[in-house]
Amino acid sequence: MKINEVEQKVGITKKNIRFYEDQGLIHPTRNRNNGYRNYSDEDVNELYKIKLLRKLSVPIKEIHRVQNGEVTLEACMESHILHLAHERKNLERMQNMCECMESQNAEYFSIDALSYLEQMSLIEEGGIRFMNLHSIDKTKQKKGPWIAAIVVVLIMALFMAILIYAELTDPLPIPLFAGIMCIPIIIIIGTLLALRQRIQEIEGGEQDEAVKY
Repeated sequence: MKINEVEQKVGITKKNIRFYEDQGLIHPTRNRNNGYRNYSDEDVNELYKIKLLRKLSVPIKEIHRVQNGEVTLEACMESHILHLAHERKNLERMQNMCECMESQNAEYFSIDALSYLEQMSLIEEGGIRFMNLHSIDKTKQKKGPWIAAIVVVLIMALFMAILIYAELTDPLPIPLFAGIMCIPIIIIIGTLLALRQRIQEIEGGEQDEAVKY
């Protein structure tokens, strides 16, 4: 079945389906005639399992380990329960801090933020983690698409240069020359559009989309 059918059946966005494929969690075949992905019932079943575990906040890496038989689902759940228990403590601490601010009638324009931050730092030294403000470095994820796009654009630019040189030395009919020149131009435009879409997918990848399903 096609990706649109899978999206409707499983309730996962096309972006995330492709993301899971990139992560090696599903392996759809390709139609030899048009290159489109063909998703089997097994792929759909895997996506149901992935959706279940992701809704439980199980990391992609752990799902991959379960699929590969490196750990059992039971062991994965045991580890995840410990993680969730730790997260619950973190949330309780955050709730306590919010309740403290509320009880003190804290006002935004007069709040002593540094004092609260110092308290939070002391709490974090005990192993409690508040919201992580460090952004995810996605430079490595973007590197591959950029390199691929640059290579394609350079090849097409070289092709166009060769065509122009050939036109100057042995002119072709203008309509034919224009038609041939349109081919690399279209490929360059398509490559840049695909690059833009891929960068947008990386910027707002599955981690940000997970709450939507």
